Amino acid sequence: MIRERISENVYWFQSEVYAQVAAGAVIGTDWAVVIDTLPVPEETLEVREFIEGTLKVPVRFVINTIYHADHTWGNCFFPGAGIIAHSLNRQFVKEKNIQALENAQKQGSDYLKTKIVLPQITFENGALNLRVGKKSLKVFCTPGNSPDGISVFVREDRILFTGDAFLPLPVFLEGDIDQLSQTIASFKDLGLENIVQGHGDVILRGEIEGAIDSNLKYLEELKKVVAVAMKRKDPQKRLEETTVESCGKSRVLLGGLVEDLHRRNLAYLYQQEVAKLAVDQKTK
Repeated sequence: MIRERISENVYWFQSEVYAQVAAGAVIGTDWAVVIDTLPVPEETLEVREFIEGTLKVPVRFVINTIYHADHTWGNCFFPGAGIIAHSLNRQFVKEKNIQALENAQKQGSDYLKTKIVLPQITFENGALNLRVGKKSLKVFCTPGNSPDGISVFVREDRILFTGDAFLPLPVFLEGDIDQLSQTIASFKDLGLENIVQGHGDVILRGEIEGAIDSNLKYLEELKKVVAVAMKRKDPQKRLEETTVESCGKSRVLLGGLVEDLHRRNLAYLYQQEVAKLAVDQKTK
Protein backbone atom coordinates (compact mmCIF):
# COMPACT_ATOMS: atom_id res chain seq x y z
CA MET A 1 0.00 0.00 0.00
CA ILE A 2 1.15 3.52 -0.84
CA ARG A 3 0.27 6.32 1.59
CA GLU A 4 0.47 10.09 1.17
CA ARG A 5 -0.61 13.07 3.27
CA ILE A 6 -2.51 15.40 0.92
CA SER A 7 -3.13 18.14 3.46
CA GLU A 8 -3.42 18.48 7.22
CA ASN A 9 -5.36 15.45 8.50
CA VAL A 10 -6.29 14.27 5.00
CA TYR A 11 -4.65 11.12 3.64
CA TRP A 12 -4.62 9.11 0.43
CA PHE A 13 -3.92 5.40 0.11
CA GLN A 14 -3.32 3.42 -3.08
CA SER A 15 -3.32 -0.32 -3.67
CA GLU A 16 -0.13 -1.88 -4.95
CA VAL A 17 -2.00 -5.11 -5.67
CA TYR A 18 -4.87 -4.26 -8.00
CA ALA A 19 -5.66 -1.49 -10.50
CA GLN A 20 -4.24 1.38 -8.42
CA VAL A 21 -7.44 1.53 -6.35
CA ALA A 22 -7.50 4.59 -4.11
CA ALA A 23 -8.93 5.17 -0.65
CA GLY A 24 -8.79 8.11 1.72
CA ALA A 25 -9.14 9.23 5.30
CA VAL A 26 -10.06 12.46 7.05
CA ILE A 27 -8.79 12.58 10.62
CA GLY A 28 -10.57 14.47 13.36
CA THR A 29 -9.67 15.07 17.00
CA ASP A 30 -11.82 12.25 18.35
CA TRP A 31 -12.59 10.10 15.33
CA ALA A 32 -11.89 9.57 11.63
CA VAL A 33 -13.75 8.92 8.39
CA VAL A 34 -12.43 6.45 5.82
CA ILE A 35 -13.41 6.91 2.17
CA ASP A 36 -13.53 3.52 0.43
CA THR A 37 -11.42 0.49 1.28
CA LEU A 38 -8.68 -1.28 -0.66
CA PRO A 39 -8.97 -4.47 -2.73
CA VAL A 40 -7.31 -7.03 -0.43
CA PRO A 41 -7.69 -7.45 3.33
CA GLU A 42 -4.00 -6.92 4.07
CA GLU A 43 -3.99 -3.45 2.51
CA THR A 44 -7.20 -2.37 4.23
CA LEU A 45 -5.80 -3.56 7.55
CA GLU A 46 -2.71 -1.42 6.89
CA VAL A 47 -5.00 1.59 6.49
CA ARG A 48 -6.73 0.79 9.77
CA GLU A 49 -3.43 0.25 11.59
CA PHE A 50 -2.12 3.60 10.38
CA ILE A 51 -5.26 5.48 11.51
CA GLU A 52 -6.04 3.66 14.74
CA GLY A 53 -2.55 2.40 15.64
CA THR A 54 -0.25 5.23 14.52
CA LEU A 55 -2.57 8.24 14.66
CA LYS A 56 -4.50 6.83 17.65
CA VAL A 57 -7.93 7.83 16.31
CA PRO A 58 -10.84 5.38 15.93
CA VAL A 59 -12.69 5.10 12.61
CA ARG A 60 -16.33 6.07 13.16
CA PHE A 61 -17.56 6.07 9.55
CA VAL A 62 -16.62 4.44 6.24
CA ILE A 63 -18.00 6.05 3.08
CA ASN A 64 -18.45 3.77 0.06
CA THR A 65 -18.36 5.81 -3.18
CA ILE A 66 -19.50 2.81 -5.27
CA TYR A 67 -20.66 -0.75 -4.58
CA HIS A 68 -17.74 -2.46 -6.37
CA ALA A 69 -15.86 -5.11 -4.41
CA ASP A 70 -12.53 -3.31 -4.65
CA HIS A 71 -14.05 -0.32 -2.82
CA THR A 72 -16.34 -2.06 -0.29
CA TRP A 73 -15.15 -5.52 0.73
CA GLY A 74 -12.91 -3.96 3.37
CA ASN A 75 -15.90 -2.56 5.30
CA CYS A 76 -15.80 -5.54 7.65
CA PHE A 77 -12.31 -4.62 8.87
CA PHE A 78 -13.67 -1.49 10.55
CA PRO A 79 -15.90 -3.12 13.18
CA GLY A 80 -18.37 -0.74 14.75
CA ALA A 81 -18.00 1.90 12.04
CA GLY A 82 -21.13 3.18 10.33
CA ILE A 83 -21.14 2.62 6.56
CA ILE A 84 -22.39 5.55 4.48
CA ALA A 85 -23.45 5.12 0.84
CA HIS A 86 -26.10 5.81 -1.77
CA SER A 87 -29.28 3.78 -1.26
CA LEU A 88 -28.60 1.96 -4.55
CA ASN A 89 -25.20 0.97 -3.19
CA ARG A 90 -26.89 -1.07 -0.48
CA GLN A 91 -29.14 -2.72 -3.06
CA PHE A 92 -26.27 -3.55 -5.43
CA VAL A 93 -24.08 -4.94 -2.65
CA LYS A 94 -26.87 -7.33 -1.66
CA GLU A 95 -27.62 -8.34 -5.24
CA LYS A 96 -24.07 -8.71 -6.54
CA ASN A 97 -21.36 -8.71 -3.89
CA ILE A 98 -22.63 -11.44 -1.58
CA GLN A 99 -22.51 -14.07 -4.31
CA ALA A 100 -19.26 -12.65 -5.72
CA LEU A 101 -17.59 -13.01 -2.33
CA GLU A 102 -18.83 -16.59 -1.96
CA ASN A 103 -17.30 -17.38 -5.35
CA ALA A 104 -14.00 -15.73 -4.39
CA GLN A 105 -13.84 -17.70 -1.15
CA LYS A 106 -14.28 -20.97 -3.04
CA GLN A 107 -11.38 -20.12 -5.34
CA GLY A 108 -8.76 -19.30 -2.69
CA SER A 109 -7.96 -18.23 0.83
CA ASP A 110 -7.43 -14.49 0.28
CA TYR A 111 -10.95 -13.49 1.31
CA LEU A 112 -11.87 -16.16 3.86
CA LYS A 113 -11.98 -13.56 6.65
CA THR A 114 -13.93 -11.05 4.56
CA LYS A 115 -17.62 -10.49 5.27
CA ILE A 116 -20.11 -8.29 3.43
CA VAL A 117 -21.21 -5.34 5.55
CA LEU A 118 -24.14 -3.41 4.13
CA PRO A 119 -24.38 0.38 4.41
CA GLN A 120 -26.53 1.45 7.36
CA ILE A 121 -26.67 5.17 6.49
CA THR A 122 -27.94 5.87 2.98
CA PHE A 123 -29.36 8.72 0.91
CA GLU A 124 -30.78 9.09 -2.59
CA ASN A 125 -30.67 12.78 -3.47
CA GLY A 126 -29.07 15.99 -2.33
CA ALA A 127 -26.12 15.77 0.02
CA LEU A 128 -25.09 14.47 3.40
CA ASN A 129 -22.83 16.67 5.54
CA LEU A 130 -20.32 15.55 8.15
CA ARG A 131 -18.11 17.52 10.50
CA VAL A 132 -14.83 15.71 11.24
CA GLY A 133 -12.73 17.77 13.61
CA LYS A 134 -12.05 21.01 11.74
CA LYS A 135 -13.08 19.52 8.39
CA SER A 136 -16.49 19.86 6.71
CA LEU A 137 -17.34 16.99 4.38
CA LYS A 138 -20.05 17.16 1.73
CA VAL A 139 -21.10 13.72 0.46
CA PHE A 140 -23.11 14.04 -2.75
CA CYS A 141 -24.34 12.09 -5.77
CA THR A 142 -22.08 11.85 -8.83
CA PRO A 143 -23.75 9.40 -11.25
CA GLY A 144 -22.69 8.46 -14.76
CA ASN A 145 -20.12 5.78 -14.04
CA SER A 146 -22.67 3.95 -11.89
CA PRO A 147 -26.11 4.99 -10.57
CA ASP A 148 -24.90 4.65 -6.98
CA GLY A 149 -21.82 6.81 -7.44
CA ILE A 150 -21.09 9.43 -4.78
CA SER A 151 -18.17 11.76 -4.09
CA VAL A 152 -16.77 13.41 -0.96
CA PHE A 153 -15.74 17.07 -0.94
CA VAL A 154 -13.50 18.36 1.84
CA ARG A 155 -14.53 22.00 1.84
CA GLU A 156 -11.64 23.58 3.75
CA ASP A 157 -8.96 21.95 1.61
CA ARG A 158 -10.90 21.89 -1.70
CA ILE A 159 -10.13 18.18 -2.04
CA LEU A 160 -12.57 15.95 -3.92
CA PHE A 161 -12.65 12.18 -3.48
CA THR A 162 -14.53 11.17 -6.63
CA GLY A 163 -14.64 7.39 -6.49
CA ASP A 164 -15.02 6.02 -10.01
CA ALA A 165 -16.82 9.15 -11.21
CA PHE A 166 -13.38 10.39 -12.22
CA LEU A 167 -10.71 8.04 -13.55
CA PRO A 168 -7.66 8.30 -15.80
CA LEU A 169 -10.00 6.86 -18.47
CA PRO A 170 -13.71 7.61 -17.99
CA VAL A 171 -15.85 4.46 -17.76
CA PHE A 172 -19.65 4.29 -18.00
CA LEU A 173 -20.33 0.55 -18.40
CA GLU A 174 -23.01 0.64 -15.71
CA GLY A 175 -24.14 4.19 -16.29
CA ASP A 176 -24.70 6.81 -18.95
CA ILE A 177 -22.13 8.71 -21.01
CA ASP A 178 -24.03 12.02 -21.01
CA GLN A 179 -24.66 11.86 -17.28
CA LEU A 180 -20.98 11.12 -16.70
CA SER A 181 -19.97 14.08 -18.86
CA GLN A 182 -22.25 16.35 -16.80
CA THR A 183 -20.79 15.03 -13.55
CA ILE A 184 -17.19 15.52 -14.70
CA ALA A 185 -17.90 19.01 -16.07
CA SER A 186 -19.50 20.00 -12.74
CA PHE A 187 -16.18 19.47 -10.96
CA LYS A 188 -14.86 22.61 -12.66
CA ASP A 189 -17.13 24.71 -10.46
CA LEU A 190 -15.65 23.52 -7.15
CA GLY A 191 -12.35 25.42 -7.23
CA LEU A 192 -10.43 22.25 -6.48
CA GLU A 193 -6.92 21.87 -5.12
CA ASN A 194 -6.85 18.08 -5.59
CA ILE A 195 -8.86 15.33 -7.20
CA VAL A 196 -8.51 11.90 -5.64
CA GLN A 197 -9.59 9.48 -8.35
CA GLY A 198 -11.14 6.09 -7.66
CA HIS A 199 -8.10 4.56 -9.36
CA GLY A 200 -4.79 6.21 -10.18
CA ASP A 201 -2.76 9.03 -8.71
CA VAL A 202 -3.89 12.23 -7.02
CA ILE A 203 -4.43 15.09 -9.48
CA LEU A 204 -2.85 18.36 -8.38
CA ARG A 205 -4.30 21.86 -8.81
CA GLY A 206 -2.29 22.75 -11.91
CA GLU A 207 -3.34 19.52 -13.60
CA ILE A 208 -7.05 19.53 -12.78
CA GLU A 209 -8.42 21.62 -15.63
CA GLY A 210 -6.43 19.64 -18.20
CA ALA A 211 -7.50 16.33 -16.69
CA ILE A 212 -11.18 17.32 -16.74
CA ASP A 213 -10.98 18.57 -20.32
CA SER A 214 -9.13 15.41 -21.38
CA ASN A 215 -11.85 13.18 -19.95
CA LEU A 216 -14.63 15.24 -21.51
CA LYS A 217 -12.88 15.19 -24.87
CA TYR A 218 -12.46 11.42 -24.69
CA LEU A 219 -16.18 10.92 -24.08
CA GLU A 220 -17.05 13.23 -26.97
CA GLU A 221 -14.68 11.32 -29.26
CA LEU A 222 -16.42 8.06 -28.37
CA LYS A 223 -19.79 9.54 -29.30
CA LYS A 224 -18.41 10.68 -32.66
CA VAL A 225 -16.91 7.27 -33.39
CA VAL A 226 -20.15 5.46 -32.58
CA ALA A 227 -22.19 7.94 -34.64
CA VAL A 228 -19.99 7.22 -37.66
CA ALA A 229 -20.07 3.46 -37.01
CA MET A 230 -23.87 3.49 -36.97
CA LYS A 231 -23.84 4.70 -40.59
CA ARG A 232 -21.41 2.05 -41.82
CA LYS A 233 -22.29 -1.32 -43.35
CA ASP A 234 -19.63 -2.86 -41.12
CA PRO A 235 -19.85 -0.87 -37.87
CA GLN A 236 -17.70 -3.32 -35.93
CA LYS A 237 -14.73 -2.59 -38.16
CA ARG A 238 -14.97 1.10 -37.33
CA LEU A 239 -15.15 0.31 -33.62
CA GLU A 240 -12.22 -2.11 -33.77
CA GLU A 241 -9.93 0.33 -35.57
CA THR A 242 -10.58 3.05 -32.98
CA THR A 243 -7.74 2.85 -30.48
CA VAL A 244 -7.62 4.50 -27.09
CA GLU A 245 -4.81 6.73 -28.44
CA SER A 246 -6.95 7.92 -31.35
CA CYS A 247 -9.43 9.17 -28.74
CA GLY A 248 -6.76 11.13 -26.91
CA LYS A 249 -5.71 8.77 -24.11
CA SER A 250 -2.57 6.73 -23.45
CA ARG A 251 -2.76 2.94 -23.42
CA VAL A 252 -0.31 2.75 -20.48
CA LEU A 253 -2.71 4.30 -17.97
CA LEU A 254 -3.67 2.11 -15.00
CA GLY A 255 -0.95 -0.36 -15.87
CA GLY A 256 -2.37 -0.99 -19.32
CA LEU A 257 -5.91 -1.82 -18.19
CA VAL A 258 -7.38 1.08 -20.14
CA GLU A 259 -7.26 -0.61 -23.55
CA ASP A 260 -9.77 -3.22 -22.44
CA LEU A 261 -11.92 -0.59 -20.72
CA HIS A 262 -11.84 1.51 -23.89
CA ARG A 263 -13.06 -1.43 -25.99
CA ARG A 264 -15.83 -2.11 -23.52
CA ASN A 265 -16.86 1.56 -23.49
CA LEU A 266 -17.20 1.55 -27.27
CA ALA A 267 -19.16 -1.71 -27.35
CA TYR A 268 -21.49 -0.55 -24.57
CA LEU A 269 -22.16 2.83 -26.18
CA TYR A 270 -22.78 1.22 -29.58
CA GLN A 271 -25.25 -1.25 -28.06
CA GLN A 272 -27.07 1.59 -26.33
CA GLU A 273 -27.36 3.55 -29.58
CA VAL A 274 -28.62 0.50 -31.47
CA ALA A 275 -31.26 -0.05 -28.79
CA LYS A 276 -32.35 3.60 -28.97
CA LEU A 277 -32.62 3.38 -32.77
CA ALA A 278 -34.79 0.26 -32.49
CA VAL A 279 -37.13 2.00 -30.06
CA ASP A 280 -37.36 5.09 -32.30
CA GLN A 281 -38.23 2.96 -35.31
CA LYS A 282 -41.00 1.16 -33.40
CA THR A 283 -42.59 4.42 -32.30
CA LYS A 284 -42.73 5.85 -35.84
